[in-house]
Amino acid sequence: ETTALGAAFLAGLAIGLYPSQAFIAESWRADGRFTPQLDPSTRRRRLDGWAEAVGRVRTRGR
Repeated sequence: ETTALGAAFLAGLAIGLYPSQAFIAESWRADGRFTPQLDPSTRRRRLDGWAEAVGRVRTRGR
């Protein structure tokens, strides 16, 4: 999780664990990259289904 790693780096920088932002930048390497594999129409259909399900849950019990 990049966000958690960034927070940890900043905390370490704040307490003097790391000497500079440049040091952190030089130390960090990406392990991988996410590339979506779904075609746009499938992605849209699934996203619409997800949004509909979330809408049903949010209005349930009102």
